[in-house]
Amino acid sequence: MTYCVAIKLNAGLVFLADSRTNAGLDQISSFRKLMVYENPGDRFMVLLSAGNLSITQSVRELLESQQLRDEATGDMLTIWNVRSMFDAARVLGAAVRHVFERDGVALSRSGVDFNISLVLGGQIQGENMRLFQVYSAGNFIEATSETPYFQIGESKYGKPVLDRVITPRTPLDEAAKCALVSMDSTLKSNLSVGLPLDLIVYEKDRFASDKIVSIDESNPYFRMLHDSWGERLRHVFDSIEDPAWDGGDSAVPIRVHSRQAQPLTKVTAPAGALRSNARTMGRLPPAALRQPYHSGTGAGLGTSTADGLATSPMTPLQPGPASPMRPDAGQPSGHQQGMPDAPDRTGQEPQP
Repeated sequence: MTYCVAIKLNAGLVFLADSRTNAGLDQISSFRKLMVYENPGDRFMVLLSAGNLSITQSVRELLESQQLRDEATGDMLTIWNVRSMFDAARVLGAAVRHVFERDGVALSRSGVDFNISLVLGGQIQGENMRLFQVYSAGNFIEATSETPYFQIGESKYGKPVLDRVITPRTPLDEAAKCALVSMDSTLKSNLSVGLPLDLIVYEKDRFASDKIVSIDESNPYFRMLHDSWGERLRHVFDSIEDPAWDGGDSAVPIRVHSRQAQPLTKVTAPAGALRSNARTMGRLPPAALRQPYHSGTGAGLGTSTADGLATSPMTPLQPGPASPMRPDAGQPSGHQQGMPDAPDRTGQEPQP
């Protein structure tokens, strides 16, 4: 699995990806999920990928040469000559569909889903920065000021800090720090995401970037961030007052009347239910053992009543042949052998 995040800000773009892939618990490798496409002064684009590794590698390879016919002019478009990031996303979607048409049937026969998620962001001369998320069907959506970031892969662990911090006005360096905290939270909670990381920060209208770094476990900034985030998060947690159920001197009691929700209603046992249960307690096996009975004739399964007792009759056991190891096998027992009669369930002696 993987985790990638891309953030679009007024000041620029931030991209961060891990590099771990796995095919089971005992086959873990590192492959880069981040690719940079740059023509200094003209265009700068970054591609993040998640999903089936063979599919993502095929799409990335095709993207550099994939052509898409412009319906208006008839020209063949590639990522190197398109005049907008929207058209670049169209070319990427066409590459995804090309791989699906080529490999989709064979993958399906082998029980492999066509699983791919992509994020493409950057800037082309003559337009503003743009950020797109591309799906496995080749369709895509664009980031907005209301949703200024995209995540692919294991996104749930790192999402809360992004929601609390990131806005379009967030400075670039602060957004890069937030992305790293988001990644650190994911690394802490999910073993399928791992170091090293690739981080890119792009400044608006530069059409190039030199703020590119690969981060491993020895990186001093990331180690500081990891330790500081854990310690200060714990400090903030400890500084929050515990809930005071009895009110007391707390200025923030927890047990107050809600203006929106009705009080929770408890479900109690009806009158007589406990006495009824007491009479049957111990007579029934656990629910998992209350299986329908087979009839001895093999006629089929019996049915069960509401209290778990079977209604189909049981075929009585037939006496078997005498065993040579037991002299008394096949002989009558009890009073038929001269043994004293046992009292019946009423406590009365049997009548002669």
